[in-house]
Amino acid sequence: MTKTLFEELTAGLPDWLEIERISLRLIAALVLGGVIGWERERAGKAAGLRTHMLVSLASALFVVGGTAAGMSSADLSRVIQGIAAGLGFLGAGTIMKHDRNMEIEGLTTAAGIWMTAAVGVTVGLGRIGLAALAVLLGWVVLALVNALDRRSGGKVSE
Repeated sequence: MTKTLFEELTAGLPDWLEIERISLRLIAALVLGGVIGWERERAGKAAGLRTHMLVSLASALFVVGGTAAGMSSADLSRVIQGIAAGLGFLGAGTIMKHDRNMEIEGLTTAAGIWMTAAVGVTVGLGRIGLAALAVLLGWVVLALVNALDRRSGGKVSE
């Protein structure tokens, strides 16, 4: 029973090195998604830390799982296309138009969710450094550009 359970839990993972590699990727996806989510949470947005962490983790899991299952590049490409399209739907749920003053709210949150999915995909593909650079640049856009807008007296973006 114990041996069968262990074999089932480690199916598709040929050795401990592979388990470590997959664990590192999934943890990196959580952390990098958390950086974007923390900034959104700090700004008081509805989609915050947990949402961004889960989006990044799920995106990485789709890619890592597909790779571990031996998917071809073409099949993995379709998985990534599905992630991008699916997250567009999730992001659309964060966008609201106010009729009174013709303002649209939530576009930055939707873009942040989409970016977080791209970060997760990139981490899942094993490009953690590239994903970290993208998170740094995304954080610059979200936090620093907003601060510059406030100092210059411009419209503070959401």
